[in-house]
Amino acid sequence: MSATIIIWSVSIAQILLALAMVAATLRLIKGPRAQDRVLALDTFYVNAMLMMLTFGIRTGGELYFEAALIIAVLGFVGTVALAKFLMRGEVIE
Repeated sequence: MSATIIIWSVSIAQILLALAMVAATLRLIKGPRAQDRVLALDTFYVNAMLMMLTFGIRTGGELYFEAALIIAVLGFVGTVALAKFLMRGEVIE
């Protein structure tokens, strides 16, 4: 009984995350300002990280959890670099 609930919950979460990734992609393409695009990219990588975690829960593979950690770290660094670029016009001082 509880395994069935977990499988259904993870499936629903994956569908909703896929819809959120589509919405973030549309905002990334259509965003009127650069700040909107950076925020959409940040949302996209968080959704991608959560999607990898749900794949890991569903399959039981440890590789998905490590990939989610790498996505989180690289996404954070990328967001900080883009924000610094938008504020000052250069990343490295």
